[in-house]
Amino acid sequence: MAIRVAFFVTLALGATVAWGQSAPIVQPGAPGTATTTVAPAKAALAVPKVADADVVFMQGMIHHHSQAVEMVDLLRTRGKSKDLLALGERITISQSDEMRFMKEWLMERGKPVTMAHDHAAHMAGGGMPLMPGMLTSAQMATLAAAKGAAFDRLFLTGMIQHHTGALDMVDDLFDIPGAGQDPVMFDFATDIDNTQRAEIEIMRRMLKEIR
Repeated sequence: MAIRVAFFVTLALGATVAWGQSAPIVQPGAPGTATTTVAPAKAALAVPKVADADVVFMQGMIHHHSQAVEMVDLLRTRGKSKDLLALGERITISQSDEMRFMKEWLMERGKPVTMAHDHAAHMAGGGMPLMPGMLTSAQMATLAAAKGAAFDRLFLTGMIQHHTGALDMVDDLFDIPGAGQDPVMFDFATDIDNTQRAEIEIMRRMLKEIR
């Protein structure tokens, strides 16, 4: 029986592992590169390598997502369309989940969750910088003052602008040499791109139906 078990371990790992020893750990490479095998002790101590652009992307996207959630909060009390409200709830659920993931991703790598920004601008009330597609304070004030069909129209145009900015952020990330190559990072950024492209098409159709 022991011989048969050892045989199957050999097949699964590609090398015989002596009893009492830890199996080697296979570490996946970036898309298009080979995997590597590392010793368990070395793997346990390894800190995930991360590109600076990946960190900036995650920090910026947390800030970006937070505005989308704020917009849906307004939709709950000021919008008219039930279909739009249902879409808004899906957006806030998915983006809240993504924010939790991004914060955990940053903390696991010992990186700050918030972006570095100009201290003088912050003290002057400038706050965090606007990411691509984010609504200005004036746009957010106009949205908050609207109601009914007028609100729905402003929400849709604003969220389409917002989502388009997120697509630009993904494109900018992948344009930077060495950025977005971590498999987890690559899959996450690609999923944001796919999801928000699909939602943009839904919102464009809804916008045409508003009377």
